[in-house]
Amino acid sequence: MKISTVSNNINKLYDTINQIIEEARKTVYRTANFTMVQAYWHIGRAIVEEEQNGKERAEYGQEVITQLALKLTQKHGRGFTETNLKYMRQFYQLFDKSHALCDELSWTHYRLLLKVKNEKARQFYMQETIECNWSTRSLERQINNLYYERMLMSQNDPKVKDEATEKTTRQEPQDIIKDPYVLDFLGLKDNTDFRENELEQAIIDKLQDFILELGKGFAFIGRQYRLTTETGKHFYADLVFYNYILKCFLVIDLKAEALTHQDIGQMDMYVRYFEDKIRQENDNPTIGLILCTEKDKTIVKYSLLNESKQIFASKYLTYLPTEQELKKEIERERQQIEQEKRLNS
Repeated sequence: MKISTVSNNINKLYDTINQIIEEARKTVYRTANFTMVQAYWHIGRAIVEEEQNGKERAEYGQEVITQLALKLTQKHGRGFTETNLKYMRQFYQLFDKSHALCDELSWTHYRLLLKVKNEKARQFYMQETIECNWSTRSLERQINNLYYERMLMSQNDPKVKDEATEKTTRQEPQDIIKDPYVLDFLGLKDNTDFRENELEQAIIDKLQDFILELGKGFAFIGRQYRLTTETGKHFYADLVFYNYILKCFLVIDLKAEALTHQDIGQMDMYVRYFEDKIRQENDNPTIGLILCTEKDKTIVKYSLLNESKQIFASKYLTYLPTEQELKKEIERERQQIEQEKRLNS
């Protein structure tokens, strides 16, 4: 047998064995991680049950935590501080059934979920983290920018289906469109006079983060996607994606200014072009999204955006707003929607 053949065989065998070892290590790590998560849950339960036996529950509970932290830290290290023991107690109280714990989530994931007071939002973030394989950093960012609340605001019906428990319900285009989008990761906060091509380039440079902000199921198709008319005139769509969940194209037009009627008309042309020239037989209708710095409700109301199921306009923010700012924006949007419904009823 030739030396080159032997070498190739050894390399293939090495790759096979290396893959087996890596998979085994991942399994061991995942198993060990989940075992610790379960251990923290049981520690939380033990603390709660002991506190319930105390006559003066609040003072007794604090004393239990303080004494436990001292003893456990001496024996097992700094992972059992008063703060961490309180997290374990809260962990048990919020997730009171151990069989409901997910082995896909680390203790750090659960620590972040403990901050979410709304139970439906917490369940939503759990499922999104599992389905999208979010890192702890990604989960923290989505919680901080109120991803769940913005998803609710993106719906037409205020009585939105509970996405945290009813994932089998067929999604509609409006289910995945947010308003606003938070693009703080682009690094444009201090540059308020950027142009549209600079915005586009910043998105391309941070494409993975942008896709994360868009949501589940998006694959990047291209930038400056050329659309050619019968007379040879060219138009260029800024960004094009495909969503494998909705099975449709998403065409995005970027604006460094407020929404105009011309923007809506241009997007309408883009969508119609994709419907006629690009969309395949098994694809669902194309979605058009205009990302702008501001929306005029009057323009939205008296344009095809008002009741369109294919064309949308959303505001984007180049900075991460505070929770109060974002809640205020969401409440303002909700009030305007309710007011428009009363006027139209």
